[in-house]
Amino acid sequence: MQELPVIAKTEPTPRIKKPDWLRVKLPIGESYKHVRGLVDTHKLHTICESGNCPNMGECWGAGTATFMILGNVCTRSCGFCAVATGRPEPVDWDEPQRVAEAIHLMKVKHAVITSVDRDELKDGGSEIWYNTIIAVKSLNPDTTLETLIPDFKGNPEQVQRIIDAAPEVVSHNMETVERLSKQVRVQAKYRRSLEVLNMLKQGGMRTKTGIMLGLGEKKEELVQSMEDLAGVGCDVLTLGQYLQPTVKHLPLQRFVHPDEFAELREIAYGLGFDYVESGPLVRSSYHSEKHVIKGYGRNKWKAELK
Repeated sequence: MQELPVIAKTEPTPRIKKPDWLRVKLPIGESYKHVRGLVDTHKLHTICESGNCPNMGECWGAGTATFMILGNVCTRSCGFCAVATGRPEPVDWDEPQRVAEAIHLMKVKHAVITSVDRDELKDGGSEIWYNTIIAVKSLNPDTTLETLIPDFKGNPEQVQRIIDAAPEVVSHNMETVERLSKQVRVQAKYRRSLEVLNMLKQGGMRTKTGIMLGLGEKKEELVQSMEDLAGVGCDVLTLGQYLQPTVKHLPLQRFVHPDEFAELREIAYGLGFDYVESGPLVRSSYHSEKHVIKGYGRNKWKAELK
């Protein structure tokens, strides 16, 4: 009898030990329970849950949450993201009013809304986006609003709907440097994202973006990305540590020390950004209520230099 070949066992890639400076607060307290109840009662989705955000306990404990519209299934399959990929449910045209009512009940002064990508829709989901912003502003006239939008495939008409609705801040995340962009955001394009941010800025919006560190990027590549963003007038920049959601997602290359985040913050302010949030646990909507205030971050940075 012929002997079967011996197949060598492959060892799984070892996980990098989490450093001491990464400490996540557990979700506890009455405020957390209140937000949890509102989200469940109004059948809302949050990126806090779908994205496994490490700051969920802190933010929900403070009575804030980042709402995710257009469902919780994305048509794209980014290598870093914990949101489910597949065929989304039909558009829920009542969702804008439910989001507006939830924000009203939470009595928050600043709200953040994001969405999955809906590439299968002719309008890319931009009509629901417009309706949601208008509904939130109508029911909550004293609440400032940040919208974290997809790229809408760079479609000017769809981007214009966001501009017409006029939220206080419009964010679109670059996520990584140009060299890694295709690997990290499979269906997105680095230059297209820059163009979206440029369109928003030309339309009079206060613009914002975020980049994750620890995916194998080099310092000079990060500086180049910051220069590209400064070139299209981006106002707010967030820099945070990539945390691998599951073994099926892109592997973490390294944990970035807080000192490196501090150095990049200095470089970014030197390039002209108005507000820079840089640290291991920083996520796009972390402390976003401060990102609305023009000059706040930059003036604080200047004071630190004295």
